[in-house]
This record gives sequence, structure tokens and C-alpha cells, in this order.
Amino acid sequence: MTPSFRALHALIVIAMVIDTSLAEGADANWQERARASLAVIRGTEKLPGLHHSVHVQRDRWGVAHVYARDQHDLFLAQGFVAAQDRLFQMELWKRAGQGRLAEILGPSAVQRDMNARRLRYRGDMAEEYRSYSPDTEEILEAFTAGINAYIADIERPGHPGLPLEFQLAGFRPEPWKPEDCLNRLAAYAMMTNASDELRHAQLVSLLGAAEATRLFHFDPDTKLDPAPGIDFAGLSPALLADIVSSDRRIPFPATTLQESNNWTVSGALTASGKPLLANDPHRVIAQPSLRYIVHLVAPGWDVIGAVEPALPGVAAGHNEHIAWGFTIFAIDQQDLYLETLNPADAKLYRTEHGWEAMREERETIHVRGAADVPAILHFTRHGPVVWEDGRRALALRWAGAEAGTAGYLGALSLDRAHDWQDFERAMPRWKVPPENIVYADRAGNIGEHSTGLAPLRTNFNGLLPVPGTGEYEWSGFVPNAQLPHSYNPSAGFIATANQKTIPDSYPYAVGFEWSPPTRFERIREVLEGARRAGHRLTVPDMEALQLDVVSLLARRMQVLLRQALGVDGEGARKASALILDWDGDVRADSPSAALYEVWTTRLRTELTHRAAPDLMPGVLPTWSVYRVVLELSQPSDALFGASVTPTRDALLRDSLQAAYEELAAKQGTDPKAWSWGELHKAYFRHALESAAGAASLLDRGPVERPGDDDVVQATVFAAGSYEQTSGASYRQIFDLADWDHSVAINVPGQSGQPGSKHFDDLLPLWSSGQYFPLRYSRNAVEAVTTDRLILQP
Repeated sequence: MTPSFRALHALIVIAMVIDTSLAEGADANWQERARASLAVIRGTEKLPGLHHSVHVQRDRWGVAHVYARDQHDLFLAQGFVAAQDRLFQMELWKRAGQGRLAEILGPSAVQRDMNARRLRYRGDMAEEYRSYSPDTEEILEAFTAGINAYIADIERPGHPGLPLEFQLAGFRPEPWKPEDCLNRLAAYAMMTNASDELRHAQLVSLLGAAEATRLFHFDPDTKLDPAPGIDFAGLSPALLADIVSSDRRIPFPATTLQESNNWTVSGALTASGKPLLANDPHRVIAQPSLRYIVHLVAPGWDVIGAVEPALPGVAAGHNEHIAWGFTIFAIDQQDLYLETLNPADAKLYRTEHGWEAMREERETIHVRGAADVPAILHFTRHGPVVWEDGRRALALRWAGAEAGTAGYLGALSLDRAHDWQDFERAMPRWKVPPENIVYADRAGNIGEHSTGLAPLRTNFNGLLPVPGTGEYEWSGFVPNAQLPHSYNPSAGFIATANQKTIPDSYPYAVGFEWSPPTRFERIREVLEGARRAGHRLTVPDMEALQLDVVSLLARRMQVLLRQALGVDGEGARKASALILDWDGDVRADSPSAALYEVWTTRLRTELTHRAAPDLMPGVLPTWSVYRVVLELSQPSDALFGASVTPTRDALLRDSLQAAYEELAAKQGTDPKAWSWGELHKAYFRHALESAAGAASLLDRGPVERPGDDDVVQATVFAAGSYEQTSGASYRQIFDLADWDHSVAINVPGQSGQPGSKHFDDLLPLWSSGQYFPLRYSRNAVEAVTTDRLILQP
């Protein structure tokens, strides 16, 4: 384990700093303490600040339906209710964004805190609030007041006291302010561009620009073109290792993208004659779930769906008129500027006008169990300095420095949209993270808009750090109306899966690195197949498509294997039969899927090494299966030498045989007993799992999983392990003919409180590919309500 990995792991595994006296013997009474500290979700509670009483009805799946008589009360109650279920998770999210984790974690968090403070928004606050919606500030004031009211309430005599997680971690939650919800760090995970620039620069330094370009699959086609005389020596993604998004429990591989699927289908293709809309955003797999489902009802509001619990409103969902869902639109919202420092005074940096002084901010970082750490933060005109070595400094220019770029708050306008025109007016307000947002309305229309702040670069492509001396500057942002969008297309459906959505002739250089198109191609194949067959689509059809594990890449690998087969021994024949006689479904119980995944893992490693044999392991990320299939389908002498086809074919046969033997060693010599799920599992790990005896109370899993990175039901796993690290922990399918026919799932459960019946009650549904009905009308909600709470002034 590298020092940086150890530091990152220590940051999130809070139990590492729990007092020994608290942890010893705790497992014997944790269940009892967990139950004793549960939130009160039945009866009547006082909520200071309310204008009127608010009714909170939790259904049998833990979804809170909040009914208020005005907007202020609605968001006061949402803050209170979210804190009831997720206060510990919310507190960590807040502290990560504030740069105050060292206060509870100790010295290991100091560098991360410094970076969080560097990324903090420093612009005009009135413009910031206005950017999301005209009433954002008052919404955030009410929402955070609700959180604070819950914090105050639980410690009153006769009330539950601190949730168990705080008791274990040994700290108390602190009051919230509206600006705490303007967290910039939360969206950082959806922007990998700065780290990518450093990886590109590292490879250019080691191999040269032409050879480094060959190692990547840029689309549209472009090249790594370093500025004349620029010095990339010593640059690598490791320099940004301590900038960690506040939603991450453990560090992800550098190549992991935040993948998702969404589609919207016209009523012309459905059984009801009205649109269907499906969305399954893919993020970290952890306990508790990243997202929280809530239903908000008040004059001007009737919206249901998912949001990160520390934010007001609903990020993906539907109101009475429209539905929407999103996937990441992987545009480049970051640039690194390599500033030249003055040899005589490293506080000065070179500009086209001469030397200028870096701006300094001095802060104090309080550290648990250690002395305070003074922090000196440097800024150039391009943004915060994230690294310097005495002669150079890297300054980050990124969209997050602009007003209105706190993640998902643009949904406050979208939540109240009535039609396509309102939806389009809301799109410029959604700046970060950049998303492909699909749309459907009750009138029968469908659409999509890819939105986000896209920097205008006129003379560089953004793939490498550039000099900070004025030649490579942004000239504004691409007008939102000129970003890709469509309305009622003739195909009758729109789908996105993080693939390139810009046309080949697009005039703006907004991005060059996208997810492979395989998930999108499979979604299109299924929807077009239904249209050709005259099959009218239903909600169960959408469920089946979200859970689809047909691998288009496996089909292509079967073709390549047939071409490669020659005279082999019996083991090779057995191995090839498992692949060639397979239907290409990456099911958890499939022996063929297990062999395919072990085989392609070997091929990924082998081809990446062939592409850059002299590089240290890890410098070049392991190629994806999609890239491997491209290289195998169009073999070159650069990878396979003079005897291109024979060498490629031998590699396919030999690696398959090696995979067969590896799997036999892992799961026995009878292939019928093999299964992909035995290798590929999901664990729902809690931040406090390392406390003595805590894992059994807090963690869930393992759960055997189908799928891989490249199927619609994407279950991403890290290199070197088959453990699922990200995927669709939340899914939604909306039926615009009848909102009450909509379905959803959120895993492991709605509550983050151990001991709650909703802590893990959705895990059995999720692991078996099931959903629960997402009731919307008041009568339908009444029929499934299990817990009623009246909040009174």
C-alpha cells in the first residue's frame, strides 16, 4: 500500500481515530444503542420556525413524503427529515467541503483539508445564489435551519441523543449555514480532466508527444501538442491525489468515469401511448447510499425523486408535469496552468506583463490529537495553486470557480418546470456537473439537453497543462443553446450512456475523452428492435433494459476467437467452447462470463504492456476492454510485430488458456461449477467499519453481481480486483401515463442509521433485480404509508 493510498484510506475510515476505550467491548451493546438513538418518525415533534404544521409520511420502503403549506416550511422540513435519516453522512460531506476533516480525523487529513479550502468558491455571493434559482438563498436558509433544528432536538432531555455513528466517531455535528450547501468539492469527482492532463504530460515527458498520443483514444481525433519549451518533468496525477471529492469513501482507479444510463421513449413506442423515462446514475457503492429519495409537496411544488441528502430539492425525478434524468456529459471543465516562478522570489510568477505576486490566504487547520497547522494558500490569476516546487507552480482554472457551480443545485429551477420551454430555461442554470439530461412530459413530448459550463478554447485542446503567460486562455463559455440538444426526434427515443454526444462536425473543442459507446449501442439495439417488431414498451421492459447484461464486446471477442482458433490441446478446446457457445450475457451464475472476464482482464494487462513496455506499472492506466477490442480488430505491427495476425491469434489462444487455468485454480476443475458472481461481488462498506466489532452492524454484503463495465447494468470493478466499486445504486423509471405506475430502487436503504428498518431493507430487492413502486398521488401514498410524523411550530 503506497503512502498516498494509506493517507486516503485513513481519511475516510473514521474508525481509525476512535478512542480505544469507546471501541472496546462496544460490539456487545451497539445494537441496543443503535435502536435507542433512532430518529423519531412517528407521532408529533416540535420544529421551531415552522409557519404551519407539516405532515411527513414514510412509506413501507422508507421514502419520506413531505406535505407542507408553504415553501419555507417545505424546505425546513426537508432539512429536518434528511438529517433524521442521514445526519452523519451529511456532516462528513459538509466537513469535506469546508476543509475541516482534520478536526475529526487527525493529521492524515491536513493536506486534503488544504485542497478543499483552495477549491472553495470566492466569488460574488448574490450572483452565486441567483444562478440556481431566484429563491435559492431563502430555500437554503430554511433547509439548513431544519438540519440545525434536528441537531438541537435530539439532544434535548427525553430525546434519542446523538446518532450511533457520532457516538462511535467521538465528535458532535455542528450547526449548518446556507453556504455549506455550496460545496465545490462534491462535484470534483465528475471532473477528471486535471488529473488526465497530468497523466498526458507525464507520458509526453517520458515518451514524446507522438508516442504518447498513440496510447489514448481521443474522439474527435486530436493529438497531444505541448506548448513550445514547456517542462513537464516530474508531473503526474499523484500531485492531485489529495483532492478527493466529498462523496468518495475510498479512492477510485484513475481511469474510472462516473458512468450512467438514461433514455426517454415517445408514446408512439409505448403500450400506454405516453412517454416512459428511465435513468440509473452510477456512482460509488457504499453504506449508506449516496442518494436519498424524497417527495416534496407544497404550493408550487410536487416533486419526487433522488437527491444527495445534504442538498435541498430533487436532482433527478418528476413533478406533476415533466420527468427528467441525467448522465455525465464528459466535457473538459478544467485546465492546469504551469506558472513559472521567479528564481529570486518564488512568490512571483511570470505573466505577459512581467512578474506578478501570487495572492496569499492564511488559514489555520485544527487537527485532532495534534497541534494546529498554519496553512498558506497561494493563488494566481488562473486559480488556486495546487502544487509548486520552487520554480514552477500548477494553478487550476476550473468551472467550479464560477458562480452557480455547486453540484445539482440548478435542479431547484428544474423541479418547478411545466414544459419543454421551462426545461430549456433551466438548462443554463445547471452548470456543474455537466450532464446529458433527458426529458419527457405528460403532453407526450420527449427531449434531451447536454448541459454544463463548457470553456471556449481557441488555440489549444485542453489535454495538457499550458504556460500561464497569456497565450492559452479561455474566452468565455460555449452558449448553452449551442450545446447538443434535441426535441421529439423521429427515432421516437433518445438515449445517452456517457458516450460522445457531440457531432463530428461540432465547432467547439469541449472534450475528447468519453465512455465507450457500448452501453448506448445496446440500449439503441433494444429500443430499435422493439420498434421494428412492433412491440409496445412498458415499465417492465424498461426494468429489463436497465438490468440488461448482454455484452456487445463479448460478441466481438467471439468473432476474434473464431478467427484465431487453430490446433490446440483439450484444455484450449474446452476454454474456447465456453466462450463460443455462450450467449454473451454476463450473468452472475455464468461459467462462461467468469472465463470471459478473467480472459479480458489478462488481455487488458498484456496489450497495455505491449503498447508501452518500458513504462513502470501504473503510469499508463490499463486499457479498457473496448480499447483492447479495437486493437485486436485492427492489429498493428506496433503491438504485434512483423507477424501481426499470427501473433495476435496466438495471444488470443494463449491468454484464453491461461485464463482457463487461472479460473480452475480459483473455482475448481469443473467448469460447470464456475460462476462470475463468485468473483464479482459488491460490498456496502461503512466509514466506521474498522471499529472493533462494527463491521457486522454497519457493513452489508457481499452480494454476487452480474455485469461489468461495458453492459447496460454496469458494475464497474477495479484493476487487480473483481469487487464492484461503482454502479447504479439508484434507479428510476417513470410512466407518464400514470405517475403511480413508476418504480425506483435505492440501495442499501433510505436510512443511514444502523438499527433502522430502512437501513438495508432495499438490498434484497436490488440484489435480485427488483424495484418498489414510487407512489406519487396522495391516495396512493396513503395506501403505502407506514409511519406518520406531524411536525408542529
